[in-house]
Amino acid sequence: MTVQLFNINQPLQSHKVRRILLVEDHYLNRMLLSDYLSYCGYEVQSLSEGSAFFSTIEKFEPDLMLLDLKLPDIDGYSLLKQVQQKPDLSKIPIIVVSAFAFKADQELALSLGARSYFVKPLKLKDLILAIEEQFTCRHR
Repeated sequence: MTVQLFNINQPLQSHKVRRILLVEDHYLNRMLLSDYLSYCGYEVQSLSEGSAFFSTIEKFEPDLMLLDLKLPDIDGYSLLKQVQQKPDLSKIPIIVVSAFAFKADQELALSLGARSYFVKPLKLKDLILAIEEQFTCRHR
């Protein structure tokens, strides 16, 4: 009798479903990321702009945030600054996913509290590894 304990072709599921807040203004990028993250077992809440950012955090209580820097109504750097000024929110890891490819943009985002920085187009598997790394580091 053979028992298959682990199938590498299926998404990993942890005991607690992790919540990810995705802030991305580009519709196709938002749908792709949201669908992929859901497939990987995360609960995802998506925003297309920053105006509802803080109210959504309060209601959804994300474990991690993915943030685009170029939003139609607010600068993503401004959101990073505001999050760092709130002690209860500054503990939530933020990974930036942006089209801004200059090193100065990356350095600024990381100095404002982002844990990782990905330039679009990105490799989805690398993003998942970075997300899982944040969850592992956070719960040691």
